[in-house]
Amino acid sequence: MIDPLRLKKLLQRLIDIYSPSGKEEDILSYLKGYLKRQGLEVQAQPVDEHRYNLIVAPVETDIRLALIGHLDTVTAYDLDHYMFVEKGDEIYGLGAADMKAGCAAMIEAFLALHAEGGPPQPAALCLVVGEEETGDGAAELMKEYRFPWAVIGEPTDLIPCFQSYGYLESQINTVGKRQHASLAGRKQNAVETLLAGLIRFTSHLEQKHPELIYNIRDLFTPPAGFAVPEYCEAWIDIHLPPETPMGEIITEIEEVVSTRENETADISVQFRTETIDAGYALPEKGRMWDRLKNIYKQKRLPWKTQAFRSHSDANQIFASGAKPILLGPGQLEKAHAQDEAIAFSQVVQAAEIYLDLMRVVSATDK
Repeated sequence: MIDPLRLKKLLQRLIDIYSPSGKEEDILSYLKGYLKRQGLEVQAQPVDEHRYNLIVAPVETDIRLALIGHLDTVTAYDLDHYMFVEKGDEIYGLGAADMKAGCAAMIEAFLALHAEGGPPQPAALCLVVGEEETGDGAAELMKEYRFPWAVIGEPTDLIPCFQSYGYLESQINTVGKRQHASLAGRKQNAVETLLAGLIRFTSHLEQKHPELIYNIRDLFTPPAGFAVPEYCEAWIDIHLPPETPMGEIITEIEEVVSTRENETADISVQFRTETIDAGYALPEKGRMWDRLKNIYKQKRLPWKTQAFRSHSDANQIFASGAKPILLGPGQLEKAHAQDEAIAFSQVVQAAEIYLDLMRVVSATDK
């Protein structure tokens, strides 16, 4: 059975350990010891010189289902106010929704399954690093492990997601000539050239592709003082529905932002796509679908599905041959927010769902 008190204590400890992407050493050390003290055999899978994934897997049984959660968070908005705070059923803190609650629920489900005894189930617990930045933890996981099904504990409000949006990360930069600020003009300014490109970009997407979700971030120029900056760059995130032809979108965007209308040839415009992760859509049928739907029926939870609108480790896990279902406690709109929070009652429900799913998974599931 799920132990809500043990689950809450674990979640509090995880939130209180600051673990921004790339600096997960403290939370890894804590969880490695915690899992061992609870009687689970845990493996440390190296990711780099200082970081690793934590894996709990059956020794002599093929993995048919992997529960996967990432231990890293975005950087704290305020280093003085990122820790665990409880107000009624609501729990606040950095990573509460994305996705330390999901990780805690998965760990608690494994502890409950371990306490039941019996033969080893063909399920694995995979706690990975680096999801918020490079995804290096998931990349290393899929180099060594293979499994047909995965559940990713991202915040979906406990709505199963058999589809995931694709993701593009692109950079636009403009390069011109540094000169005295009093000589500035639109045709000589790398910043204005980039801004003009961004305006064309936003207008194009709003008119031609309203289904896409874009975010302009990290606008940058080198410190120029009383001078025209010689360089400007911006990064763009784009989330695309699973069926979107990504190659066509990339080509369109490059043409739109690189259009040279009234800008001078003295300013060069460069566009590159750093990350391309295709979306996917799993068939909403079959044995795993039926088993999960039946669990929801037994728990009297409403059954509906949706597409996960954000980028996650699920994209590259799918590209490696597994079938990931995104399913976790919390709401995506509260992730990365200054007042990130989650309902603890939903964390308990998530642990119960994970436990029931592991109980019914079969060594013959495909």
